[in-house]
Amino acid sequence: MSPLHMSFYSAFVLSGLGLAFHRTHLVSALLCLESMMLSMFVGLTMWPIDNQTPSFMVVPILMLTFSACEAGTGLAILVASTRTHGSDHLHNLNLLRC
Repeated sequence: MSPLHMSFYSAFVLSGLGLAFHRTHLVSALLCLESMMLSMFVGLTMWPIDNQTPSFMVVPILMLTFSACEAGTGLAILVASTRTHGSDHLHNLNLLRC
């Protein structure tokens, strides 16, 4: 395994572990999701270079677009939850009470 692949895999796994273990604030969960998407983007852009195939840049650009939409939606949820509940702690957000 090349060091480039190892760095992509470790970035994805570390952000997944951060999402699993540090779920106290909504901002930290959104940052972990964003880092997972960015590591997937870098992996998808480097994939044609590793396989010596013609560059197919539509899939990484679409994934980056959806990642930006996800980040915008997450920030809108963050602002709405902060206005209604007073903080961004995830333990305050109970779907049964909303």
